Amino acid sequence: MTKYADIKVKTDDQVVEQLAELKREAMNLRFQAATSQLEKPSRVREVRRDIARLKTLQAQRAVEAAKA
Repeated sequence: MTKYADIKVKTDDQVVEQLAELKREAMNLRFQAATSQLEKPSRVREVRRDIARLKTLQAQRAVEAAKA
């Protein structure tokens, strides 16, 4: 699980890269769940929430950029 404070210090490029990585992981976890090979079901929730944190940060940065 990624803390918001850790994400906040990342650059926009790092955020985009991590978001893409988490989306790939979420897709893999969905496939594992569908084939009953999922070892850690709680990881699905963690990944989904990390994606939400990253998207929230991107939205906040977009609003701040629009104001500036």
